[in-house]
Amino acid sequence: MLGRLTLSDFRNHADALIVPEHRFIVLTGDNGAGKTNILEAVSLLAPGRGLRGAALREMRRQDGAGGFGIAAEVDGVVLGTGVLSGTPDRRQVRIGGASASANALADHLSIMWLTPAMDRLFLDSPGGRRRFLDRLTLALHPGHAVHSARYDAAMRARNRLLNDLRSADPVWLDALEAQMGEHGAALAGARVDLVARLNHALRDQPDTPFARPHMAIDGPDEGGDDPLPLRLARGRRRDAVAGRTLAGPHRDDLIVTHIARSQPAALCSTGEQKALLLSILLAHAALVRDDRGHPPVLLLDEVAAHLDPSRRTALFARLEQTGSQIWMTGTEDSLFNALAVATRLTITAGQIFRSTT
Repeated sequence: MLGRLTLSDFRNHADALIVPEHRFIVLTGDNGAGKTNILEAVSLLAPGRGLRGAALREMRRQDGAGGFGIAAEVDGVVLGTGVLSGTPDRRQVRIGGASASANALADHLSIMWLTPAMDRLFLDSPGGRRRFLDRLTLALHPGHAVHSARYDAAMRARNRLLNDLRSADPVWLDALEAQMGEHGAALAGARVDLVARLNHALRDQPDTPFARPHMAIDGPDEGGDDPLPLRLARGRRRDAVAGRTLAGPHRDDLIVTHIARSQPAALCSTGEQKALLLSILLAHAALVRDDRGHPPVLLLDEVAAHLDPSRRTALFARLEQTGSQIWMTGTEDSLFNALAVATRLTITAGQIFRSTT
C-alpha cells in the first residue's frame, strides 16, 4: 500500500500531501477540482503512461517551474517519478533514492484502474483492449513490460528496414525477426496464462449483482501455427507494401462475453459493460493477492456514480474482500455512506482538505 503520497507541480496541484489512514481513500469534490489528477499521479508509480495516457509535458502545472514530481512510500521504500524542467518529455524514476527504469516500478507495486473513459472499452479499438489486457498481465508477470518494450523496438527497426526492402540487409532482418519471435512468445504466453487464470477465478466466483464475463484472446490468422519468425520472413513483401507488420501479438484482441446472456460485451448495455469490467478487476485483484503476496492498489474514478444503493453496497463489500488499498473519487460524499471506515478528503481547486463528514 501507499504510505505518504506527495505531489509537486502536478496538474493543478502545486504542493500536496496525502497520508492514508485506512485502506479506502475517498476523494470528493466538484468536477475539475483535481480528484482524477490524484489518481493519475498514483497510476504513474507503475510502468506506462498512466490512466489518462497523456504526454508527460501535459502533466506539468501551468504556472509551475516546468517540471513535476510524484513520490510515495511503499513498504519502507520510496518510489518517485517526474520530469525536470529542462527535459519535459523525459521521465525520471527513482527507487529507494537510486535512478531506475520505469519498468522496475512493477517489482514494487501493482496498480489497476477503472475510469469513465473505459466504459467504452468493448466498443474501442483492439489497441485499447490490448493495453488493458497488458496492464492486467503486468501485475502477474512483472517482466511483461520489458518483453513488450523489446518486441516493439525490434518491430520498429524491422519496419524501417522494410521501407526499402530491396536494399535491406536480410541477415539484419533475420536477427530482428528472431528478437520479435523470442519476446513475442513471452508476451503471448503471459497473456494466455493471465486469461486462463482469470476465467478460472471468474467461474468459481459466487453469484453477485455484477455480470460474470468470459475472456478470450483473438489474433488474426497470419500463418497458423508456424513460428513467428517464419511468418515474418514470409510476409516481408506484404508488410513492406502495408507499411506495418501484419503478424504478431501486437495485433491480438481481447474478447469478452457476458456468460449469462451468451452475448459479446460490445452488444451489452453500458451498465452491463461496466459490471463486466468490475468483475474482471475484482477477480484480478484476488489473483494478484494470491500470486504476489499483496493485492494491487485500485484506482476507481467515479465508480459509484451510476450504481444504485444496493449495488454500491455490494461493490464496497467486494472491494473490502480484496485487501487492496482503494482510491475512489466522486462528486458527493453521500455516494460512499456504506463505507464504515475511510480516509475522506475534499478536493477544491487543487487544494486537499480533510472531510468533516
